[in-house]
Amino acid sequence: MKKERMGVGMGLNLLLLVAMVAANILSLYHLSSLRNHSPPSTTPHTDPVPDHLLHQLHTIRATISHLTRIRSATSSSGASSSLPPPPPELLLYSRIAPIASSCSDHPDLLHLYMNYTPFSPCPRDSLSVAEPLLLRGCHPLPRRRCFSPTPPKPLLPSSLPSHPFPSSLPDAAVLWPPTSPCRSFSCLPSHLGFDLKSTESSRFLSARSALDLPLHQLLAIANAAGAAPIRLGLDIAGGTGTLAARLKLTLNATLLTTTMNLGAPYSEAAALRGVVPLHAPLQQRLPVHDGAMDLVRTGHAVNRWIPVPALEFLMFDADRVLKPGGLLWVDHFFCKAADLDTVYGPLIARLGYKRIKWAVGNKTDSGGTKYGEVYLTALLQKPIGPPPLAANIVSGIGKA
Repeated sequence: MKKERMGVGMGLNLLLLVAMVAANILSLYHLSSLRNHSPPSTTPHTDPVPDHLLHQLHTIRATISHLTRIRSATSSSGASSSLPPPPPELLLYSRIAPIASSCSDHPDLLHLYMNYTPFSPCPRDSLSVAEPLLLRGCHPLPRRRCFSPTPPKPLLPSSLPSHPFPSSLPDAAVLWPPTSPCRSFSCLPSHLGFDLKSTESSRFLSARSALDLPLHQLLAIANAAGAAPIRLGLDIAGGTGTLAARLKLTLNATLLTTTMNLGAPYSEAAALRGVVPLHAPLQQRLPVHDGAMDLVRTGHAVNRWIPVPALEFLMFDADRVLKPGGLLWVDHFFCKAADLDTVYGPLIARLGYKRIKWAVGNKTDSGGTKYGEVYLTALLQKPIGPPPLAANIVSGIGKA
């Protein structure tokens, strides 16, 4: 292999040498011809360069540039081949996490996304093109020279809700997609989180089963466990921001909500309620500093449909942003009953957190009955120091 690489390198060097000699000979020929044919005159005069000579010079110079690039690529590949391969975990993460290199894996979507007129409004295709790219790991998005579309008429401050649980949200605040069947918030199904006055206003206030964790119970646990006060938090896949709105009213706490507008304007609804939406997919590294959050909650979208490696990255990223003693709330995670004991339970246990609440119940809808699924609601506390039994936790990695 090394002999072949050395042979290729010597061949490229020889070609470069020949090309450079030819370029120099042509240049000398051109100069000598000008000197021989220039008439005697006190005024400097230069004959135009013949077109065929210019063409030959340009061709040789382009060849030299091309050979130089090939030689540089060959030498760099030879140098990199002596380096150890990237860690397998990094390669795994690069296939599931949103990094810009993933954009090249989806040229059709990328071509659609970049098909716009520069310095004009961007196409209104966030649902059909932009979010599919995000979900496939193409992030940050490459569109740079067009302006984000905005509603034709700006909302007056008086039309914005003054309460995070208003009776309605202004429809004019949303650029409804042309293909959307709905053109108003009232058209959206209430179970998606847009019925703010009745359905959402009662969420997190009472418990209908052991799977629910009302806020009064959460705050009592936080006080007893030394995790209070809750000032900063993160709600992963938090829908329209109901938990953030409730904690804002109850504790004046700031809770960031990660959202995706998959079929409905979740981000716009959260922003209209006065809470901060982070438009980010589940596999994205959380845009929060290490050890800054008092509380991290995972919502209903965090479930068994997420690939196990991506879910493990998500859990350990939640650990990264939680402060020591902070609370991790896994809310209504669902999976097959058999997988809870063999896959997801051990995955959560590898964090080494203290179990405060661990409730399991049957998922009784049609999908849950068909696939034998269960719900898990867990409240866990990050240890102050190193996780207990760290050696046992590390040795269990990969067995789930």
